[in-house]
Amino acid sequence: MSKEFDLGKEGEEVATFYLMHNGFKILDRNWRFNKYELDIIASKDNLIIIVEVKTRADEFFERPQDAVTLKKQKFMYDAAEAYLEAKDISKELRFDIISIILSDKKNSIDHIEGAFRPGW
Repeated sequence: MSKEFDLGKEGEEVATFYLMHNGFKILDRNWRFNKYELDIIASKDNLIIIVEVKTRADEFFERPQDAVTLKKQKFMYDAAEAYLEAKDISKELRFDIISIILSDKKNSIDHIEGAFRPGW
């Protein structure tokens, strides 16, 4: 496996622990719809929260959350709608991003609640 894949999986573990520690219930991880994948699906406060986890070793080229492009947001929305339909859930959706830096010099986690809203 690649170093980037391992870093991404480690970031998802960190994010899952962080969410659980902060009162989120984890419903699913790495849920697939066609070629799209939702990293973490959680619930809290009567919401379904779709969490995209972005992990980097540093912020030299870009902040991790900047990698969640409009195209990625549309894919996430489509997959989230499919998830709600497949699980017969009728709750409001929220899209969060968890941005993680894991390096020898710095470890940080930034939880961006309501990072984007579908508006297309």
